[in-house]
Amino acid sequence: MCGIAGFAGIGSRDDIVAMTAALAHRGPDGCGYAVDPTDAVYLGNRRLAIIDIAGGVQPMANEDRSIVVVMNGEIYNHRALRKELEAVGQRFTSDHSDTEVLVRGYSAWGDRVIDRLDGMFAVAIYDKRRRRLVLARDRFGEKPLFFMSSADGFVFASELPSLRRHPVAAAKPISALALRKFFAYSFMPARLTPFMGIEKVLAGTVVTADLVSRSLSERRYWRFAIAPEAAPPGGPDDWAEEVASLLKKAVQSRLESDVPLGVFLSGGIDSSAMATFASELIAPNPIDTFTIGFVEASFDETACAQRVATIIASRHHVEVCHSDSMREVAPEILQRMGEPLGDPSLIPTFMLARLAASSVKVALSGDGGDELFAGYDPFKALRRAEFYRTVVPRPLHRALRLMAARLRPSDRNMSLDFKLNRTLRGLSYRSPLWNPVWLAALDPEELARVFEGNVSVEDLYSEAIEAWDNSASSNLVDRTLEFFTTFYLTDDILVKSDRAAMLNSLEVRAPFLAPSLADYVSRLPANVKYRGGTTKWILKRALQGLLPADIINRRKKGFGIPVAQWLREMETLNRPSIEHINEAPFRTWEQQHQRRYRDHRGALWCRFALDHSLVADHKPITTGGSKRISRA
Repeated sequence: MCGIAGFAGIGSRDDIVAMTAALAHRGPDGCGYAVDPTDAVYLGNRRLAIIDIAGGVQPMANEDRSIVVVMNGEIYNHRALRKELEAVGQRFTSDHSDTEVLVRGYSAWGDRVIDRLDGMFAVAIYDKRRRRLVLARDRFGEKPLFFMSSADGFVFASELPSLRRHPVAAAKPISALALRKFFAYSFMPARLTPFMGIEKVLAGTVVTADLVSRSLSERRYWRFAIAPEAAPPGGPDDWAEEVASLLKKAVQSRLESDVPLGVFLSGGIDSSAMATFASELIAPNPIDTFTIGFVEASFDETACAQRVATIIASRHHVEVCHSDSMREVAPEILQRMGEPLGDPSLIPTFMLARLAASSVKVALSGDGGDELFAGYDPFKALRRAEFYRTVVPRPLHRALRLMAARLRPSDRNMSLDFKLNRTLRGLSYRSPLWNPVWLAALDPEELARVFEGNVSVEDLYSEAIEAWDNSASSNLVDRTLEFFTTFYLTDDILVKSDRAAMLNSLEVRAPFLAPSLADYVSRLPANVKYRGGTTKWILKRALQGLLPADIINRRKKGFGIPVAQWLREMETLNRPSIEHINEAPFRTWEQQHQRRYRDHRGALWCRFALDHSLVADHKPITTGGSKRISRA
């Protein structure tokens, strides 16, 4: 696990040193540089040493330095690939470095080595003979990678603050389109970033920069897609058995580590499965588990986590957080993100990662379970939404929205007024827009006020509409699965997980995102993922006998924080002026929110995140006001 940066073109060693230094939190165990004056190529790496601590130093090159690699991430099938490469004549110098598999694999297979990887990674390969730079990102986008190309050269980095240390990227203007889409989704969909000319490498994609012609090419080597006509043989019992087997194998592959490892444990089905499998696989040694609790009862899950920890006899660590401490640290966390994220659970995720980092360097998470197996509340609403749109006239719908808006806002987690208003808002639009509008901070009418003009719904949600329309399935559940997996998982959940963990120099691994499991689940029928009002039906069936029934069947709580209350208690949001944005609506919404006249948590939190993420400088994060508990 590392941070990487580099460029080809104008710039100096001082620039790569500055870019790499901005990634120190991603790799506190060492740094390295590679420079080739022929193409003015500069590569940098900050290392968090996890695998082959002695032999995995980066940048890593072959014998004649015609291939140089920097990598952020882990390759879980590196041992199997090493055997394949040795069989075709490649000779390794390290003991078990996964980075060297990329060096030797590129030598043997070119950039098709990327297609063979099971891992989470952002990779840069300098091919001196062909005079090109190859960037690649893992299938789901677990690891970030930003780049820009101009007449002055090609620049890339693991994070925006690092990339913007390079002179050609330092003064890029803010993108109005990116801002509109940020408020439309509550996250910034790839390939967009807040700055014009700076892009994200798409998940599952290889980008090649020709250093002679200064041209770019792109190859999408993988994308998640439902395959409704390719159901595996057998029936639900067979499928459940295979899901359990694939998940256990994924956990096992992600337990390889030369440093201490633990598990994030919320007490929900996904994290409980991770912890239980991990505990079995490393027995008789106990696994470390980590939980964040809240004083506010509607947000707290510590009792369920403790129950699982007791069953598996883990070394359990708990931190009970107070709203004041999280609210105080939030601006600094957002500031260090470098890009806005409208997901308030970033804050407790950061605190969970900080708790884990005090004991281990690697943690498993349950990320991906909800997206692959239909675990979110919108799956329950789809059929009702379809019926509602058919039978409820538009005038009656508008009247219902007005009535729902008059409900007194509650600060409780997933309160009735919140869910009702979000549901009715989404139902104001056609089905391809339900999911993004349900998630959004603002609906298109509100966005038109913020950006002072008509806002095209088709342009706002072009990515979601294209994915919906191009789906191989006509099933609402399947199409919604594709939306959550392609957009929400990659551009919200995994961004949150990566930044929260890496700000604490912690590696997080997600077994649910193993390619073998994801490909298998994509072929399962929709009616075994969401069945008869039960989310994750096939996963729950697969985990019977592994987890207690009350854990399997417990109501999903989510990892929320009392953000509505926080925003209400703030005297002012101290908003800076941002180009393209009309301040007047935010002033109105702030007053309505503070007076409990309306619940504007989404809009105000997204604005809060945007304001702080666009600040260039940051200070180290220090917090207090929480209580840590460790239990053997």
